[in-house]
Amino acid sequence: MALEDAKTQVDEAFTNPDLKGLSFENTFGGATSFLRRLYTKDLTGVDIAVTGVPFDQAVTNRPGTRLGPRAIREASALQSPDAPYGWPFDALSELAIVDYGDMAYDYANVPAFPATLTDHIREILKEDVASVTLGGDHYISFPILKAYAEKYGPMSLLQFDAHTDTWADDDMDRVDHGTMFYKAVKSGIVDPERSVQVGIRTHNEDTLGVNIIDAREVYESGPAAVAQKIKGILGNNPVYLSFDIDGLDPAFAPGTGTPVWGGITSIQAAIILRDIAGINIKGGDVVEVSPPYDTSGATAIAGAHVATQIICLLGWNKLTK
Repeated sequence: MALEDAKTQVDEAFTNPDLKGLSFENTFGGATSFLRRLYTKDLTGVDIAVTGVPFDQAVTNRPGTRLGPRAIREASALQSPDAPYGWPFDALSELAIVDYGDMAYDYANVPAFPATLTDHIREILKEDVASVTLGGDHYISFPILKAYAEKYGPMSLLQFDAHTDTWADDDMDRVDHGTMFYKAVKSGIVDPERSVQVGIRTHNEDTLGVNIIDAREVYESGPAAVAQKIKGILGNNPVYLSFDIDGLDPAFAPGTGTPVWGGITSIQAAIILRDIAGINIKGGDVVEVSPPYDTSGATAIAGAHVATQIICLLGWNKLTK
């Protein structure tokens, strides 16, 4: 039982001999890998690798998202003794999940960053392991998508966000967190007709044909109906899920670089993520957690739950077939 195990378990991130199972070490102590998963670069027999990309070069306003992966890992310790709620399986006990650690890069050589990140994800995918990435500003999704498109072909993007991030920018070498999905569509790695952006509440004249479900529609239609609409758009196309934490209203996630009022709530997001189970998801990320602007830790807690839901979505396709 949990209380008995807590007497002897500590630093499971390094000492756990098993890639599966819940961890009952004290939430306030020990090494804080994501969900207390084993830290390792060995992907033998692994289903999902959680990795951090502590990068925040391209923020509009408030920097600090380079600290997001660390904060999300710490917040995830609150979840590790429990199976994720509302799923017909315990993904943490039935899937081999590891914390692959953070990506190393030269912070002073920004032009080299995108290719470094694509290579980092490519190394995971070549082992037929799915990645769940903790960011980091939202630009990171573009280099990640390049690796996914190499393996699966043009991807459907399922994006939760306050912003579309499809503002025009034809300089493919610019590192900008507001134009990376414009570049992804223009370079052919994202299929806009089979992509959806949820929670949008900022103006953009040209969304490049990506389907928009704005925050008002989520509120008026309800999250269960929105989930079914998302599934209808995505079909069986391979999906990459990117969750910008500012997709949530600032009341639920104040610690982000670009907060926008009128957003979706945490319960709306939770229902949508649970009810889209069955989409052909291949990987995902949660980005823009900026802990310096949220001393309560609520934003990191939300980010940790989103990453766990992405794991469950990946698990659905493996464990229910």
